[in-house]
Amino acid sequence: MGLQRLSKFQLESLQTAKLDREAQRLRSAGLLSQVQGVRVAMLGSSTLKHLVSGLRVAGLRRGLWLDVYEGDYGQYLQELLEPSALDSFQPEIIVLALDARHLLELMGDGIEGALDQLQMCWRKAKQRFGAAVIQQTGLPVFEDVFGSQEHRLKDSPHSLLRLLNVRIQEAADREGVALLAVDKYVTWGGTDCWYDPALWHLAKQEVHPATAPLYGELLGRVVAALRGRSAKCLVLDLDNTLWGGVVGDDGIDGVMLEQGNAAGEAYLAFQQYCLELKRRGVVLAVCSKNDEANARGPFEKRSEMRLRLGDFACFVANWDDKATNLRQIASSLDLGLDALVFVDDNPAERDLIRRELPEVAVPEMPGDPAEYVRCLARAGYFEGIAVTDEDRKRAEHYASNAGREGLRAKATDMRAYLRSLQMELAWRPFDEAGLARIVQLTNKTNQFNLTTVRVSDAEVRGMIADKRVLSWQISLRDRFGDNGMIALVSGRLSTTGDFAISLWLMSCRVLGRGVEDACLNLVANAVQSRGGRRLVGEYRPTAKNGMVADLFSRLGFIEVDTTAASGTIWALNLESFTARETELSVKRQEQY
Repeated sequence: MGLQRLSKFQLESLQTAKLDREAQRLRSAGLLSQVQGVRVAMLGSSTLKHLVSGLRVAGLRRGLWLDVYEGDYGQYLQELLEPSALDSFQPEIIVLALDARHLLELMGDGIEGALDQLQMCWRKAKQRFGAAVIQQTGLPVFEDVFGSQEHRLKDSPHSLLRLLNVRIQEAADREGVALLAVDKYVTWGGTDCWYDPALWHLAKQEVHPATAPLYGELLGRVVAALRGRSAKCLVLDLDNTLWGGVVGDDGIDGVMLEQGNAAGEAYLAFQQYCLELKRRGVVLAVCSKNDEANARGPFEKRSEMRLRLGDFACFVANWDDKATNLRQIASSLDLGLDALVFVDDNPAERDLIRRELPEVAVPEMPGDPAEYVRCLARAGYFEGIAVTDEDRKRAEHYASNAGREGLRAKATDMRAYLRSLQMELAWRPFDEAGLARIVQLTNKTNQFNLTTVRVSDAEVRGMIADKRVLSWQISLRDRFGDNGMIALVSGRLSTTGDFAISLWLMSCRVLGRGVEDACLNLVANAVQSRGGRRLVGEYRPTAKNGMVADLFSRLGFIEVDTTAASGTIWALNLESFTARETELSVKRQEQY
């Protein structure tokens, strides 16, 4: 925990290397074994060794231990195509970091030739290793030869690289490849901070060693996003955070929000940025020391406000300490504390949360509200990979859940409450249409997840193609709204009649509604209809999935093997199985 706290400070290259060495020492001694490991291979065409420490520290910052494989200099193609040490490493994520000059060489046969080469590498990485792929865009190292009109000189190195970067983005979208967009981030400090031609000619280091921690942080964000470690909820203070002044003292009309006032416009710009985060799927909440009526007043009565009460899934305004209130917010939203980002202008409040709730991300907010947007945006807490329909509706899901919980709090008969929700479970096999959401859900679900197996696009496509694999993507709708895809189950039916469940996970926001019982009924019926005799499942304990430790026993499974290296094995005899009673209707989803 101490190393993880240190990793959250802004570190320069020597400090990063020192922290990395200490982390490696503790890992070798078995003292970081509880940190989830991810195998990451860095393959490239230039010197990459100086970038590894920054990447490992960025992983530690997010509760991940990144076991990094450093490909031999310039041997990325050979390692992807031929047997090498990469085979024994078995990477889960492959980073293709090609320098700008090499990318230009690939364009010797034109841009299409370069794209064909890159796409061949991506496909080989997925086919041979089942790995997720991160492609680095070209770092803009070439100087202009035509000045401000460089775009008119189509064959200059600068123009060619810029066009190739655009085409790489388009191809990556089609192929399900994540990007490390260094061409975009070079604007932070300028090319001179990222690239030194002397170091290139001397050591073939394209990324400057002083910028290596930033490179590692940016790459670490993408790796964490692939593993579902991005934050999900932005919790906002109000006074001097969303508006200028203190509403309890200055009154609703006295807080700064008006156009023509520099501070007021800065607060409105920050609200607008928060609204854009909500639109892409980040859940918003309020945590304010205030009388609730005062706290709600500007949202209800000030027309300038960009944010409205309906934009928040949880609104907590009282005089309790903010650590207590953040725990309440996380609990009411069924989120872990590590899913929260807390923004507060008050340094004392920030310090309290860092001490009391170290899992919560707390950016160090600048004194000038004009810098709020830049501060939050550049911190990278909400790094994403793919935007799904469920992402866009997430805030809506959580707001609807508040209505369900309100009804539940008043209920005295649980079955009557569940019937009143009018729940409808819809399912269909894994397919291309649901691919992005399936991969996203497997990589971010930690609590109701029996094995915490993570899957890539390629692995899901393999399940779809395998006739022995049965799979279900399950969504839930009720009278409060559509919850979207909330559960996944998959497994393989053997010739002996055993159906081995390899994947069973569910969103925590639908717990307590009998969804797991309905899932079991669905799987049992499907397996029986194909001649199956037993369901066999494995529980692999982790630091976060204790809530399902007794799931199999609760559902009638019998423990059959306690000697499995990673967990326990359970079985359910289908000959004596009786469908479990639920208050859900279940149907196959035919149109999508």
